[in-house]
Amino acid sequence: MTADLPDFSQGAAFVEGRYVQASEARLSILDWGFTRSDVTYDVVHVRDGGFFRLDDHLDRFERSLAACRLTPPHSRAEIAAILERCVALSGLRDAYVAMVCTRGRPRIFGSRRPADCENLFTAYAIPWIDVIPLDVQARGAHLHVASVPRIAAASIDPTVKNYHWGDLTRGLFEAHDAGADTAVLLDSDGFVTEGPGFNVFMVRDGEVLTPDRGALEGITRRSVLDLCAIIGLPARIAPLRHEDLLQADEVFCTTTAGGVMPVARVDGHIMNNDAPGPVSLRLKALYWQKHAEGWHRTEVNYAAAKTTTAA
Repeated sequence: MTADLPDFSQGAAFVEGRYVQASEARLSILDWGFTRSDVTYDVVHVRDGGFFRLDDHLDRFERSLAACRLTPPHSRAEIAAILERCVALSGLRDAYVAMVCTRGRPRIFGSRRPADCENLFTAYAIPWIDVIPLDVQARGAHLHVASVPRIAAASIDPTVKNYHWGDLTRGLFEAHDAGADTAVLLDSDGFVTEGPGFNVFMVRDGEVLTPDRGALEGITRRSVLDLCAIIGLPARIAPLRHEDLLQADEVFCTTTAGGVMPVARVDGHIMNNDAPGPVSLRLKALYWQKHAEGWHRTEVNYAAAKTTTAA
């Protein structure tokens, strides 16, 4: 009954077949997702009561699962329904929604074989998150190009979402120590990759460019490339070096948790009189306009929250 439901207003989670408050969700300390970072995940957002590009996120999650040789105990359709249910229970109209599959715990105590583990699927919906806060986006973020290199793609495939954030976390500490808002990392050959939770774009001579290596193939990144095609703005994926960022007319970041986020500074390089640039702002406005028009939208059935919390 509705009266018996917990307060999910700060988020709902699905763990081991049950829907619980996000703050109450727990993972075993013996799960290899925790002990070995043997896990993949994806994040989709809900805006004004609708998922954005849900099928694209599910497609990417399936590719990541295959790459990690993980098999969750739920079909794609069941995962989609679980995600919707988490949002519906929370009642959130704007939400950050995660799907996660960990290796789990070995069925045979003490086994060191990944194939002996029972894979675990979890999900949660929590209030909207902006990777770069809105006030920072408004004045233009300050990026620091970190000295720590991105983990090599030959070791950890960056197109498979993962929790191997040691390099990104070191980059964040370095950026904050330097007085910047966040960081972008280069690979060992000096090419631009990505930042902690976002892709990077630059604008040079009217053309929009984004790195061709060392980065997640972001759904928001894809959306920006689609928007550029819609409005006839030249855009391409290309190799970019540190010096390219320092010669850019504009720089912006993209992510599910924030959309198009303008940048005003990259280290000592100040752009657009230390403010967001016109192309960045145009793409940011168009991105949210397309949301409002229903672009790639999947409605959330909030009425589902009135049913029992059993899986």
